[in-house]
Amino acid sequence: MSKYEIYDRTAALSGITHSQSQKALTSLDPPLLTRIGHTSGFRTLSTLFYDRVFADKSNPWFLGIFATSTKSEAIDNQYRFFVQTFGGPELYKEKKGKYTRLVGRHANYKIGEKAAERWVEHMEGAIEEHENLREDEEVKECLKWYFRFMAYYIVVASEYMRDDQLSGGTKLDSDRIW
Repeated sequence: MSKYEIYDRTAALSGITHSQSQKALTSLDPPLLTRIGHTSGFRTLSTLFYDRVFADKSNPWFLGIFATSTKSEAIDNQYRFFVQTFGGPELYKEKKGKYTRLVGRHANYKIGEKAAERWVEHMEGAIEEHENLREDEEVKECLKWYFRFMAYYIVVASEYMRDDQLSGGTKLDSDRIW
């Protein structure tokens, strides 16, 4: 399957086109990194997100996806990924290596649509809580598009992963679909 077919399937599930998802990366002036508060703004976003995830006691199946990391490890990994993805220093590369391999790092979790939607709900809540974004509707919309598309991209692209493309994840719940 081509990446364009994967993008089309992702758009059908997420309601966001690949082009829309890229606006947070390409269309903001000043850029997102500046508007969110530079690297510390991404640390805040990741902290707000994981505060919500780890407090989600009504959905233990969702929290189980994060069982292989401590909260501080999860915050740090996500923060580094966001900073690098949105134009900051290559913090993720420094810790995890040359490739971000977003799908490969999540493939062993067998994340399905239900988990993608729960992830998006927590991220959208974190975006709304972020002090630097409260009045910036353009950035909030672009981030929501990006994250919704990427959450469902992981669901779709994971179906096409080969064993040699996996990097990270866990074998603990290999027969479960989140």
